[in-house]
Amino acid sequence: MIDDRLSRRAFVGSATAGVTALGLLGPRAMWAAPAPTSPVVLARCETYDLGDLVKCLALAMDQLGGLDSLVAGKTVGVKVNVAGGSRESFRGLSAGRTYQVHPSLVYALAIVLDRAGAKRIRILESTKFTSSLERTLSTAGWDIDAFRTLKTSVEFEDTRNMGSMKHYVGVKVPWGGSVYPGYYLNHSYTDCDVFVSVAKLKNHETAGVTLSMKNSFGITPNALYGQSAHDEASTENRLDMLHMGKIPPPHGLPREVDPAPPRRPTARVPRVTVDMIGIRPIDLAIIDGIETISGGEGPWAQGPTLQKPKLLLVGRNPVCTDAIACACMGYDPTAAPGTGVFPGDNHLALAAQQNIGTHRPDAIEVRGLTVQEALHPFMWEPKRRNF
Repeated sequence: MIDDRLSRRAFVGSATAGVTALGLLGPRAMWAAPAPTSPVVLARCETYDLGDLVKCLALAMDQLGGLDSLVAGKTVGVKVNVAGGSRESFRGLSAGRTYQVHPSLVYALAIVLDRAGAKRIRILESTKFTSSLERTLSTAGWDIDAFRTLKTSVEFEDTRNMGSMKHYVGVKVPWGGSVYPGYYLNHSYTDCDVFVSVAKLKNHETAGVTLSMKNSFGITPNALYGQSAHDEASTENRLDMLHMGKIPPPHGLPREVDPAPPRRPTARVPRVTVDMIGIRPIDLAIIDGIETISGGEGPWAQGPTLQKPKLLLVGRNPVCTDAIACACMGYDPTAAPGTGVFPGDNHLALAAQQNIGTHRPDAIEVRGLTVQEALHPFMWEPKRRNF
């Protein structure tokens, strides 16, 4: 449980009460200001053939300067985008070929990390199921046994609650927070030395695009942010609290920084997304654009369309990587709020304002394909704005 003594002002917590004090992991411990720009690799990848994926990823890592120095001897957390663990197909195609990252890409990444000398790999996602993440992914078509054949230990953790530990870890947002001054996370996001976001190249009805940064929106546990009472069995989504601000967090969690906060999802979702990059910086961004959809984040959206960009995007800076991804989708990543692909505030621009990275394509070095060679216009813009 969460101790009510964990006040908004003091951030004092108790590990025995299910939390670790926010003050223990402040900005100095978790945040190192990255360079404002960093190269992004664009690679042509025709299919999800495992051999091709391994070659493509390995070459992309080499083009970024190598992977060994980043992961050798370290624990690597890999946040995948499996859209809550949904098993729903779309137009006869698997979720991995449409709106989720493909399991073969994640396995190829594990192979590349294994070869680079990673000590431990943790596959992470917050799902809507109470079963283990291994079982959820296996039901969705993942070959979990294949991961067990690697030399590097591979673990799976559903981060919708505290999981394998007895407490959450509280982390402050370095700049004070855009919505909340700090958040509580499953230990896996703070226990890893290197954090990788494996995202899908697709649209999002509220954020405009869901790429490596928006993928991190899902690191907050449903048990704490799905309802106003701490519930370790919860599979509720975070709409009422994080998207709409209709309900407060459970007792003991930080309250909003603004006494009259915005209630529009198109204002809150971009800000929470940027806060997530602050509390758990992304060290490596990988975007699956081989096969995907446009028009929304999943089959539940209005009118999604199949797309085959045949692209893999890799970068060390998530803002730079997402900016180039936007450009490849035919969008302007610097678009003003409520214009272009952004139905509300532009989370890339908000991240750039915090000096996380630049969102201007002309300031980013692109390696491999050129943006023009990789261009695959998605031809979708939101029907609703500023809601």
